[in-house]
Amino acid sequence: MGVVVIGYNDRAHVADAVRSALAQGPAVAEVVAVDDCSTDGSAELLERLAAAEPRLRVVRLDENSGGCGSPRNAGTDALTTPYVMFLDSDDVLPPGAVDALLAAATGARAEVASGLCVRRELPSGREQPWQEPLYTAHSVLARPTQRPRLVHDTLCVNKLYRTDFLREHGIRFPEGRFLYEDIVFTARVLAAGPRLALVPDRVYVWHVRRSAEQLSLSLDREHIDNWKARVEACTLAYDILLGAGQKELARAVRAKFLDHEVRMYTRELGLRDAHYRRAWWAHTREYLARYDAADWELNPSAPGRLVARVVLESPEPRDLPRLRELAARPARLLPPYARTPDGVPVWSDDLTQITLTPFLTRPVSVLPLAVDAELQPRARGAHLLLRLHELYGRVAEADPREVEVTWHSRSDDRVRGRATVPLTEAGASGWSAELPVDLAALGAGTWDLRLSVRFADGAQRDVTAHALTGAGRLRRRAVASARYGVLLVQPYATHSGTLAVRVATGVRGVVQVARGRLRRLFH
Repeated sequence: MGVVVIGYNDRAHVADAVRSALAQGPAVAEVVAVDDCSTDGSAELLERLAAAEPRLRVVRLDENSGGCGSPRNAGTDALTTPYVMFLDSDDVLPPGAVDALLAAATGARAEVASGLCVRRELPSGREQPWQEPLYTAHSVLARPTQRPRLVHDTLCVNKLYRTDFLREHGIRFPEGRFLYEDIVFTARVLAAGPRLALVPDRVYVWHVRRSAEQLSLSLDREHIDNWKARVEACTLAYDILLGAGQKELARAVRAKFLDHEVRMYTRELGLRDAHYRRAWWAHTREYLARYDAADWELNPSAPGRLVARVVLESPEPRDLPRLRELAARPARLLPPYARTPDGVPVWSDDLTQITLTPFLTRPVSVLPLAVDAELQPRARGAHLLLRLHELYGRVAEADPREVEVTWHSRSDDRVRGRATVPLTEAGASGWSAELPVDLAALGAGTWDLRLSVRFADGAQRDVTAHALTGAGRLRRRAVASARYGVLLVQPYATHSGTLAVRVATGVRGVVQVARGRLRRLFH
């Protein structure tokens, strides 16, 4: 089989990508490295590597394409092997990836074999599996419609393809500067109805470098053109599948747009200016107007559908903080909790056509519970205040008893400060809890608060907490510490509204924070 590695002005990483492909062993007969007309010496570096490695060939494009599709197409055209994988210059293939996919494809006579991709945040090294529910066990699908959730895995890089299958069906990436080309390519693959093999093995490591000078195309979401490109790609994916007679998969693409794209960008609306928000709102409404009744009926209790309904029914941006909380993972539905005169739960008094009834029929373990949280750093010890909101009687019906509190390190997801406290009724609107927090025991770093609400029948709901703002609640404070002398504590709200805290320990840690703040101010 062959691996197509693409890169543009990525001299710092491309050699590692190529070596990770060659290190897969004899199963990789050739690696085609496609340089997209780099100007940083990448092509020359690749040529030196190729001079010492007969399995490596270098293809250089005469003009920069501006995207990832054209170099991948060029690499595929240059291949002579029966199977192909794609690899980006700033990522790597983990050991054994090719063997796992090739064995699955040949053993099942599958045109496509797919495995687990992990997103690795750099420089922290924290890893998060991508679409993990698809890859819990070895399985073979005679056709994609057997698992509509496949449309959620829009990556092309965690898959091995039979080269003749791609060529026979004319499956190629969009050419030129086309963002989210993976979404369109994956739709074309699924539309052809391949036999698929899924493996639980880790087959791709996707490096996410948010602090890089130049963000990757998928991470650079600051401008409205990015959202328009994403909508265009999702539109094409729907049209491709529908045109191929794959109506179930086409509807799944529209459902995925609500649950993934709409929720992700809604969480970030608070970071954008008014011009962006108006443009995003108008463009989203225009696209959602194409949905028919059947599109809305697919999984009607999903939070993304409620967010989309509010957007569709409102000419101008509104309720952005509340929508941000609903778009979080897991979803949080904050008050006010409005009803129609005949008692039907609705979004608000002026949007009574948007009913909340589908949410309230769900088990308590998946309800969009809202918990407010406030961290109060004090000289004699920090305290965490929690308030669980009632939700149209469903929470009281389930009888909440206690809440487990844990703090998770942002860098490596280690857990500290685990504690369980009882919930006390705080009037008709909710329940409250208070507990001490040993910030010194947490130590230096950024810590995310996670909660698990437990009910009388043993059910539990894992949630995150809405950070209360205003009145100095999120102010940075220096507090005395017996262990470190001093702690610098910064409670803050993440872009999805969740409470987190940054802790700097000792005088040296405080000085580092101050220097970093000064650098940002001067920058």
